[in-house]
Amino acid sequence: MPDELPAILEQFQSKQVLVMGEFVLDKHSYGDARSISPEAPVPVLRLRNEVQRAGGAGHVASALSTLGCQVACCGVVGDDAAGHELLAILSQSGAATNGLIQVPGRKTATYTRLIGLAQHRHPQQMMRVEQVPSTAIPDKQVESLIEFVHRTIHEIDAVCVSDSEDSDLPEALCQATIEATRQARKPILIDFGRVDHVNQYRGATVLTLNRGELAAVCGQQTDQIPRIGQYAKPLAERLGLKAIVVTLDRDGALVVPAGGEPTHVPTRPRAVYDITGAGNIVLALLTASLATGATLEQGTQLANIAAGLSVERFGAVSVSMDEIRAELVLEGRAAARKLRTLDELMAELAPRRAAGSKVVFTNGCFDVLHAGHIQYFKFCRDQGDIVVVGLNSDDSVRAQGKGDDRPINTQLDRARMLSALESVDHVVIFDEPTPENMIRRILPDVLVKGGDWAKWVCGKEIVEAAGGRVVLAPMMEGYSTTQLVNRIRRMEARRERDT
Repeated sequence: MPDELPAILEQFQSKQVLVMGEFVLDKHSYGDARSISPEAPVPVLRLRNEVQRAGGAGHVASALSTLGCQVACCGVVGDDAAGHELLAILSQSGAATNGLIQVPGRKTATYTRLIGLAQHRHPQQMMRVEQVPSTAIPDKQVESLIEFVHRTIHEIDAVCVSDSEDSDLPEALCQATIEATRQARKPILIDFGRVDHVNQYRGATVLTLNRGELAAVCGQQTDQIPRIGQYAKPLAERLGLKAIVVTLDRDGALVVPAGGEPTHVPTRPRAVYDITGAGNIVLALLTASLATGATLEQGTQLANIAAGLSVERFGAVSVSMDEIRAELVLEGRAAARKLRTLDELMAELAPRRAAGSKVVFTNGCFDVLHAGHIQYFKFCRDQGDIVVVGLNSDDSVRAQGKGDDRPINTQLDRARMLSALESVDHVVIFDEPTPENMIRRILPDVLVKGGDWAKWVCGKEIVEAAGGRVVLAPMMEGYSTTQLVNRIRRMEARRERDT
């Protein structure tokens, strides 16, 4: 973890950001899909509850507020029930809404998602119903918005514009805002919306878009990162941008400056649950970072982390400072440094558990790793989101009577080998004969042991009493550390006899 990233994150709370774009009311209607309609071959959704959130530019504003930034919203909504609800949601998030104009007769953009609950628990989006404004923003309101920008531009540290496919963002407003920010020497970032809006973005500081959107603009499709840079750079030069940031899903992002070489900023692989709103999170983190004076590469690192957290959850949600702080600790430790004290582990697990992540715990000596262990830890990974390995210390191994030469590898070497496995997230060493105290402290959602422990699993009663479950992993026939060590001993003995 670069040392400067936490310091950049801490500066967010002193920054003021102007957010412009299409402000959307997101409705999530949850229900049980129990049957097929007798009227047509479509599922019947029995509604249970509805959740309303700010979407589009509103999601960006909420995300920035959650990060501690002071946010001023700039745009239009309808003078209707949806518009009133959206204003209330934004105000509740801490964003200032005096720059949002309610236009009589205009419909507030509203996206309603019908969401079925598989097994009454797991949300799955079934349909999205969109209600979008049918008329352009009146010239009078455009002029009022430009005046608002001019009044506030010297008070803010950065501007971001969240464009979208359905947006009717006027070119006059976009260009006036870009010119005002340039004169004030403030950064302005724009999230790509439509191909026919591209020229409206000329002169901005940064344009963000994904690889599919870049292909639509350039007419060139590729998954090769160097070629993506080759296609993006002429676009940045043509529009007079300082840089383009191309988001690459599992591959992270590519920072393409107009006057330099592209920089690939990789990300950690994630279990993607829902990509809704990930682009908004990227825009929010990049804007907040540039507001502090951070480099675009530093902002992209933070954006990768936050977007990665968001896609692991359902819906367009914000990501908290605590979650990013905890993730920074994870990102900043190399594979050989997944080792934690129990107190460090508990501090890192807390925000991830609050976000719904499931903790899987297993334990052992893991003295000589083999193929059976690889399969075993993969099984552990399949049981939840975070795999914690309790590792017997050297003294604890010796107390088990495995032999005078055990452990063969020291506890630190064993921890390093476990840390190199993709399926393992954390390693914690314990000195006691059993991990009972550690299990009592962690209270994992899932406790995993090998199938050869069917008669007794340490911590089983503790975990089950807390509502967790105990799972026995299938054993890979022919693989065990003891067998492997004995085979090596026999080979060594034969070698000595032969000599």
